Amino acid sequence: MPLYVPIGILCLTAVKIIEMKDLAQVGGQLGMYMVCVIIGLLIHGLFILPLLFFLITRQNPYTFTVGLIQALIIASGTSSSSATLSITFHCLEENNHVNKHITRSVLPVGATINMDGTALYEAVAAIFIARVNSMDLNFWQILSISITATAAGIRAAGIPQAGLVTMVLASVGLPTEDITLLIAVDWFL
Repeated sequence: MPLYVPIGILCLTAVKIIEMKDLAQVGGQLGMYMVCVIIGLLIHGLFILPLLFFLITRQNPYTFTVGLIQALIIASGTSSSSATLSITFHCLEENNHVNKHITRSVLPVGATINMDGTALYEAVAAIFIARVNSMDLNFWQILSISITATAAGIRAAGIPQAGLVTMVLASVGLPTEDITLLIAVDWFL
Protein backbone atom coordinates (compact mmCIF):
# COMPACT_ATOMS: atom_id res chain seq x y z
CA MET A 1 0.00 0.00 0.00
CA PRO A 2 2.67 2.66 0.87
CA LEU A 3 4.26 2.18 -2.57
CA TYR A 4 1.05 3.40 -4.25
CA VAL A 5 0.91 6.69 -2.34
CA PRO A 6 3.54 8.54 -4.44
CA ILE A 7 1.90 7.32 -7.64
CA GLY A 8 -1.51 8.48 -6.41
CA ILE A 9 -0.19 11.91 -5.46
CA LEU A 10 1.57 12.18 -8.83
CA CYS A 11 -1.69 11.35 -10.64
CA LEU A 12 -3.72 13.85 -8.58
CA THR A 13 -1.17 16.57 -9.29
CA ALA A 14 -0.95 15.62 -13.00
CA VAL A 15 -4.73 15.93 -13.38
CA LYS A 16 -4.62 19.40 -11.83
CA ILE A 17 -1.77 20.45 -14.14
CA ILE A 18 -3.64 19.18 -17.22
CA GLU A 19 -6.75 21.17 -16.18
CA MET A 20 -4.79 24.45 -15.96
CA LYS A 21 -5.33 26.99 -18.71
CA ASP A 22 -2.11 28.93 -18.11
CA LEU A 23 0.58 26.79 -16.50
CA ALA A 24 3.09 29.67 -16.33
CA GLN A 25 0.63 31.90 -14.47
CA VAL A 26 -0.25 29.21 -11.92
CA GLY A 27 3.46 28.37 -11.53
CA GLY A 28 4.17 32.04 -10.80
CA GLN A 29 1.31 32.15 -8.31
CA LEU A 30 2.63 28.99 -6.63
CA GLY A 31 6.08 30.60 -6.39
CA MET A 32 4.60 33.74 -4.82
CA TYR A 33 2.62 31.53 -2.43
CA MET A 34 5.84 29.86 -1.30
CA VAL A 35 7.59 33.22 -0.87
CA CYS A 36 4.63 34.56 1.13
CA VAL A 37 4.63 31.55 3.49
CA ILE A 38 8.40 31.69 3.99
CA ILE A 39 8.42 35.45 4.64
CA GLY A 40 5.48 35.08 7.05
CA LEU A 41 7.26 32.32 8.96
CA LEU A 42 10.51 34.31 9.08
CA ILE A 43 8.76 37.43 10.40
CA HIS A 44 6.95 35.36 12.99
CA GLY A 45 9.97 33.32 14.05
CA LEU A 46 12.67 35.99 13.94
CA PHE A 47 10.76 39.05 15.16
CA ILE A 48 7.35 38.42 16.72
CA LEU A 49 8.21 35.42 18.93
CA PRO A 50 11.53 36.95 20.14
CA LEU A 51 9.72 40.22 20.90
CA LEU A 52 7.09 38.38 22.96
CA PHE A 53 9.85 36.45 24.76
CA PHE A 54 11.68 39.68 25.57
CA LEU A 55 8.55 41.49 26.75
CA ILE A 56 7.62 38.65 29.10
CA THR A 57 11.07 37.63 30.42
CA ARG A 58 13.22 40.75 29.85
CA GLN A 59 15.97 38.41 28.59
CA ASN A 60 17.74 38.25 25.24
CA PRO A 61 15.66 35.85 23.11
CA TYR A 62 18.49 35.13 20.69
CA THR A 63 20.82 33.97 23.48
CA PHE A 64 18.05 31.69 24.69
CA THR A 65 17.54 30.38 21.14
CA VAL A 66 21.23 29.46 20.84
CA GLY A 67 20.65 27.00 23.69
CA LEU A 68 17.90 25.40 21.58
CA ILE A 69 19.89 25.10 18.35
CA GLN A 70 20.11 21.30 18.48
CA ALA A 71 16.33 20.97 18.86
CA LEU A 72 15.77 23.50 16.07
CA ILE A 73 18.02 21.54 13.69
CA ILE A 74 16.19 18.31 14.45
CA ALA A 75 12.84 20.07 14.03
CA SER A 76 13.95 21.28 10.59
CA GLY A 77 14.93 17.79 9.56
CA THR A 78 11.85 16.00 10.86
CA SER A 79 9.22 18.75 10.36
CA SER A 80 7.71 17.59 13.63
CA SER A 81 7.46 19.27 16.99
CA SER A 82 6.53 15.94 18.59
CA ALA A 83 9.65 14.21 17.26
CA THR A 84 11.91 16.82 18.84
CA LEU A 85 10.28 16.74 22.25
CA SER A 86 12.96 14.67 23.99
CA ILE A 87 15.84 16.77 22.68
CA THR A 88 13.92 19.96 23.50
CA PHE A 89 13.66 18.78 27.12
CA HIS A 90 17.43 18.28 27.15
CA CYS A 91 18.19 21.65 25.53
CA LEU A 92 15.95 23.62 27.87
CA GLU A 93 17.03 21.85 31.05
CA GLU A 94 20.76 21.50 30.37
CA ASN A 95 21.60 24.44 28.09
CA ASN A 96 19.09 27.06 29.24
CA HIS A 97 18.73 25.88 32.84
CA VAL A 98 14.92 25.87 32.84
CA ASN A 99 13.37 24.08 35.82
CA LYS A 100 12.52 20.44 35.09
CA HIS A 101 9.01 20.82 36.54
CA ILE A 102 8.26 23.63 34.10
CA THR A 103 9.57 21.83 31.03
CA ARG A 104 7.72 18.61 31.90
CA SER A 105 4.40 20.42 32.19
CA VAL A 106 4.71 23.05 29.45
CA LEU A 107 6.51 21.33 26.56
CA PRO A 108 4.01 18.52 25.86
CA VAL A 109 1.15 21.02 25.78
CA GLY A 110 3.17 23.47 23.66
CA ALA A 111 4.17 20.77 21.17
CA THR A 112 0.50 19.88 20.78
CA ILE A 113 -1.30 23.21 20.58
CA ASN A 114 1.34 25.75 19.56
CA MET A 115 1.09 25.28 15.80
CA ASP A 116 1.21 28.92 14.72
CA GLY A 117 3.23 28.01 11.63
CA THR A 118 0.46 25.62 10.62
CA ALA A 119 -2.15 28.33 11.12
CA LEU A 120 -0.16 30.77 8.98
CA TYR A 121 0.39 28.14 6.28
CA GLU A 122 -3.29 27.18 6.15
CA ALA A 123 -4.52 30.78 5.96
CA VAL A 124 -2.12 31.65 3.15
CA ALA A 125 -3.02 28.40 1.35
CA ALA A 126 -6.72 29.22 1.46
CA ILE A 127 -6.13 32.73 0.09
CA PHE A 128 -3.83 31.29 -2.61
CA ILE A 129 -6.51 28.81 -3.72
CA ALA A 130 -9.07 31.62 -3.83
CA ARG A 131 -6.73 33.68 -6.04
CA VAL A 132 -6.00 30.72 -8.36
CA ASN A 133 -9.76 30.37 -8.85
CA SER A 134 -10.14 34.16 -9.38
CA MET A 135 -12.36 34.41 -6.33
CA ASP A 136 -12.42 37.63 -4.32
CA LEU A 137 -12.74 37.14 -0.57
CA ASN A 138 -14.66 39.63 1.52
CA PHE A 139 -13.77 40.71 5.05
CA TRP A 140 -15.97 38.05 6.68
CA GLN A 141 -14.47 35.25 4.60
CA ILE A 142 -10.94 36.35 5.51
CA LEU A 143 -11.97 36.54 9.18
CA SER A 144 -13.46 33.05 8.89
CA ILE A 145 -10.22 31.77 7.31
CA SER A 146 -8.20 33.35 10.16
CA ILE A 147 -10.35 31.83 12.90
CA THR A 148 -10.60 28.41 11.25
CA ALA A 149 -6.85 28.30 10.49
CA THR A 150 -6.07 29.18 14.11
CA ALA A 151 -8.40 26.44 15.35
CA ALA A 152 -6.93 23.99 12.84
CA GLY A 153 -3.41 24.92 13.97
CA ILE A 154 -4.35 24.16 17.57
CA ARG A 155 -5.80 20.77 16.76
CA ALA A 156 -3.21 19.72 14.14
CA ALA A 157 -1.02 16.75 15.00
CA GLY A 158 2.67 17.50 15.48
CA ILE A 159 3.67 15.41 12.48
CA PRO A 160 4.68 16.38 8.94
CA GLN A 161 1.84 17.36 6.62
CA ALA A 162 -0.79 17.21 9.35
CA GLY A 163 -1.90 20.72 8.49
CA LEU A 164 -4.16 19.89 5.60
CA VAL A 165 -6.20 22.90 4.66
CA THR A 166 -9.46 21.19 3.72
CA MET A 167 -11.27 22.40 6.84
CA VAL A 168 -10.19 26.00 6.19
CA LEU A 169 -11.18 25.78 2.52
CA ALA A 170 -14.60 24.38 3.33
CA SER A 171 -15.26 27.17 5.85
CA VAL A 172 -15.46 29.75 3.04
CA GLY A 173 -16.69 27.55 0.20
CA LEU A 174 -13.40 27.15 -1.67
CA PRO A 175 -12.86 24.02 -3.78
CA THR A 176 -11.06 21.41 -1.67
CA GLU A 177 -9.83 19.53 -4.74
CA ASP A 178 -7.39 22.38 -5.43
CA ILE A 179 -5.33 21.25 -2.45
CA THR A 180 -3.47 19.00 -4.92
CA LEU A 181 -1.74 22.16 -6.19
CA LEU A 182 -0.09 22.51 -2.79
CA ILE A 183 1.09 18.92 -2.48
CA ALA A 184 4.01 19.60 -4.82
CA VAL A 185 5.50 22.23 -2.49
CA ASP A 186 4.09 21.11 0.87
CA TRP A 187 7.18 19.07 1.77
CA PHE A 188 9.35 22.16 1.35
CA LEU A 189 7.14 24.53 3.29
